[in-house]
Amino acid sequence: MSSPATVGWDVDLGGVRIRLLRAGRFRTDAGALFGPVPRVLWEPLVRAELDPLDRVWVAANCLLVETADRRVLVESGLGDLDPATADRIGFEGPSVEGALAEAGLGPGDVDLVVLSHLHTDHAGGIGDAAGGLRFPRASVVVQAAELAIALRRNARLAMAYDQPRLRPLVDRLSASAVDGDVEILPGLSVVRTGGHSGGHQVVVVRGRDGVCCFAGDLAPRPWAANPRWITTYDDFPLTSVARKAALFRRAAAEGWLVVCSHEPTAPVGRLVAERDRYRFEPLAAESA
Repeated sequence: MSSPATVGWDVDLGGVRIRLLRAGRFRTDAGALFGPVPRVLWEPLVRAELDPLDRVWVAANCLLVETADRRVLVESGLGDLDPATADRIGFEGPSVEGALAEAGLGPGDVDLVVLSHLHTDHAGGIGDAAGGLRFPRASVVVQAAELAIALRRNARLAMAYDQPRLRPLVDRLSASAVDGDVEILPGLSVVRTGGHSGGHQVVVVRGRDGVCCFAGDLAPRPWAANPRWITTYDDFPLTSVARKAALFRRAAAEGWLVVCSHEPTAPVGRLVAERDRYRFEPLAAESA
């Protein structure tokens, strides 16, 4: 599988431009990504990309949302990795700064950062080496419940959240944290889902010509369109199943574009209902 371009899919929803930014890709354990799904069901889907350690590729997908007067970055990627970590996970590609640069922008051009949750592969890029915010003018929107969970001294959560990176930013993050479903800007909303993490949220962008949903880790890759296919990393699995089913039902009925947070090749598509589950239909290559 060749490394995809840093800046991919680009669409005007009618007054809102959305571009897909890929802040690198890395390898993760396939069994963990499929969670309770039996290997006999999932292996045929990823056999071509499995490495000798049974790992698959996952991309750090971000969105750049541009309204008439604001630039919004959804997710921030892994950030600066030490060489040993980068080698261990097989990281390839740029940080979010490199992806922004390919789009002709820098961190100072971002007005708002929205994070689906605070796991390191989604939020690791918000901090700089000095312990400050990488995006100097931006507010950061995260669920208050997610911030509280991330900062607890819980051995199970410590690796997922990497609190040393977050703690210097706690005041800045707390100042713009939200509680529940909130319209952040006209046409741009967050919907708290929980499930994958206690404060996980999805981002919904509405333009005159359509709706786009960045589903975070409720839809990391296309096979997650089945609400019952969840990952080992979901802290509240039954909540994930229920909230995915409700969200996907609406997305399919209303024809939303859906963005998978970790799909490396065809991350944008639509959901099609199939009995009590859904199928992810990626956009044609020339549209993505």
